[in-house]
Amino acid sequence: MKYDNQRVSIVTPAYKAAAFVGQTIESVLAQDYQDWEMHIVDDQSPDDTAAVVAQHAARDPRVRLLRQERNGGAAMARNASLQAASGRYIAFLDSDDLWLPGKLSRQLAFMKETGAAFSFTAFRRISQDGATVGRLINVPPRLGYSQLLKNTAIATSTVIVDRNVAGELRMTRTYYDDLVMWLELMKRGVTAHGLDVDLMRYRVVAQSISRSKSNSARQVWNTYRNVEKLNPLAAAWYFAHYAGRGWLKYRRF
Repeated sequence: MKYDNQRVSIVTPAYKAAAFVGQTIESVLAQDYQDWEMHIVDDQSPDDTAAVVAQHAARDPRVRLLRQERNGGAAMARNASLQAASGRYIAFLDSDDLWLPGKLSRQLAFMKETGAAFSFTAFRRISQDGATVGRLINVPPRLGYSQLLKNTAIATSTVIVDRNVAGELRMTRTYYDDLVMWLELMKRGVTAHGLDVDLMRYRVVAQSISRSKSNSARQVWNTYRNVEKLNPLAAAWYFAHYAGRGWLKYRRF
């Protein structure tokens, strides 16, 4: 399917996000690029996530609340958002992260200049309360399938994909659903283009699913062996590079 519009459809899964999702939405409302829609999927949150989103949706119809009938995890929530998306461009933004002003316009211009079907950007981490801002996390100019297997460079909330070139998107229900999707796109022949400009804030939340580095490492290994079907030697080689780059990336805030 080809899309004749320049709309950006923003994919935002939300679970127990009442404390942060309002700020996330405000960072989208502050963009100078205005042709967007934001589908926020509440994954049966036990807090006021849906109510916070509904308040913003009442003020701006581009913000849309979708609600899962049962808790199914981030991949299923993202798929619900993708199913509702009408835009040519798909942007990912998690419910506790923030975009900096000009993020969409700067990144879309970069994609048109380079012909990129997939782009990602540099970013900084912030503490849970937003008071502490970390160092700049730079990104490489390009990544293919083999390069991504040994890299931690792509932060989900920086990604934009052009569906007219990359094709339709669907998440696999696995721990690293985002990584698995990026790898799938690259197996289709898509190259990820990095814009080394600071355009996103990644919030480090105490209860984050990715907080445990040991569990994260196990899940990356599981992705290599059970999803990508790499043999043990190849998996170990890629994992060693991935772990080394991860250590360099996270050695200091």
